[in-house]
Amino acid sequence: MSKFEEKWVKEQKPGMGDRVREAIRPSGPLKPRLEDAIRAIQTQIARLDAMATKLKERDAAIFNKVVSSIQKHDTQHASVFANELAEIRKMLRMVTSSKLALEQIVLRLNTVTELGDIVVTLAPAMAVIRSVKSGIISVLPEAEREINEISSLLSSILVDAGQVSGTTLNFEAANEDAEKILAEASAVAEQRMKEKFPELPTGVPTGESAFT
Repeated sequence: MSKFEEKWVKEQKPGMGDRVREAIRPSGPLKPRLEDAIRAIQTQIARLDAMATKLKERDAAIFNKVVSSIQKHDTQHASVFANELAEIRKMLRMVTSSKLALEQIVLRLNTVTELGDIVVTLAPAMAVIRSVKSGIISVLPEAEREINEISSLLSSILVDAGQVSGTTLNFEAANEDAEKILAEASAVAEQRMKEKFPELPTGVPTGESAFT
């Protein structure tokens, strides 16, 4: 069995150095740890999906209130509801974009087969998770601890994979890749919002567009 295969799937007896590292961060074969990270990210995706469903229901209810207020010529309430709708849609866009970005990360992590690939794949994955973390926590405060654990787990895998493979991390390339993932997710989320959600009736006074 090659060094890569041993580090990828085989449980090794820990030496003194391994035991010291274990006290600092999780250790063990990389493949099971990567699978743990993927499952943890998928849990967050499921939570974001559930939150998106709730926001869509809220959006429909508030939109109906806007229309009802307009029909009653109640411009004051129509404006209040329109502003609330704008905030809901802003939140929904963020949730959708974060969900799409995490789905892209899971897709990439599932294709990893070599130690060198781990380093190249995990670096932008971690950057993406850092970028979407604050947005996710704003709608799912209880997710903060789990997202921190995911980041720590990915970081430990990245360090171990880099040590074993001798791969040098290119931070600039990783950040560019992460920005590309986030930009694509944002663009797709924006397009979905425009396709699935009706625009406000014209003439409703609101501080901002429902799609800004």
